[in-house]
This record gives sequence, C-alpha cells and structure tokens, in this order.
Amino acid sequence: MDAPTRAELLPLVAAAARSADHAALRPWRLIELRGDARVRFGEALITASGCTGEEADRLAGKPLRAPLLIAVVGCRRENTPVRVWEQDAAAAGVAHLLSLVLADAGWGVMWRSGPHTRADSVRLAHDLTDSEVLLGWLYVGGVPTDAKAGARSVIDPEEYLSTL
Repeated sequence: MDAPTRAELLPLVAAAARSADHAALRPWRLIELRGDARVRFGEALITASGCTGEEADRLAGKPLRAPLLIAVVGCRRENTPVRVWEQDAAAAGVAHLLSLVLADAGWGVMWRSGPHTRADSVRLAHDLTDSEVLLGWLYVGGVPTDAKAGARSVIDPEEYLSTL
C-alpha cells in the first residue's frame, strides 16, 4: 500500500498549518511513523496494555494497518494567556485540516486515538517532552480501487445550529 512521500507530505503540512491558531503559537508538531517505527509503536502499545498472546498480536498489528502514521502532538506553551485547551484545539485543527488536504490529494486517511494515547510507554516511543501531549494519529495510505465511500448519517442542521 502506498503513502505520500515526505516531499509530497511537506506542502500538505504547510497548508494545514494555516489552521486557526490563537496568538500564532503553533502549539503542535507532527511525527511521521513509517516502517520499523510502526513496529516499535506496536510494542509500546503492548507494554501499555500489559496484554499477552493473541491480544498482544492484535494490538501490535494496529500500527501496521497503514504505511504511514502521523502522530499529532500538542505542544503546550507556558507564559502565554492562551489556555491549554485552546492550544490543544489549535493542534486538533491542524490535524483535521491535514486529514482534509490528504484526502483531497487522493490519500486515504483516518484519525485514531484510544486508551493508550497517554500511556508512558507510548509517550516514550514518540519521544515526547514533559510539555507535550499525544492527541492521536492520522493513518494514511492508498485508497483501494474497490473501496466504498464511508457513509455518515445525514444530520438535521436545525438541531446543531442555534441563534443567540
């Protein structure tokens, strides 16, 4: 399965970086996981869960579901009036916009998180600093030619849009 090269990924990251960002802090960074880095990530998931046997094998295989994972990291800045939740929202905005530009470029993308996102072994595997928090991963790869578009239920916008 294919994935965008680093050279193909860089302009997409630059476009996603235009997302809303209070005080232009850029309180985020992205980490590419390819090849053996995905295997090490799987090992960190096993350590975080404490599972063994078939469950460990299943967990270790999760990062191998796509040829490229992009870890989304919130880099929390101190000495700023911008609150932590706003900084995390800016990081999530970059991840969401990156998922849209990747999809527009023809790549399959899915944002994943889970119960082990904040586990110590997973933090170590991603080499996070004390001021960083892992928000999840974008799983990126090619789209099979026989793939059906994911269906989301249609909402009634009246239920979600109000006036003040």
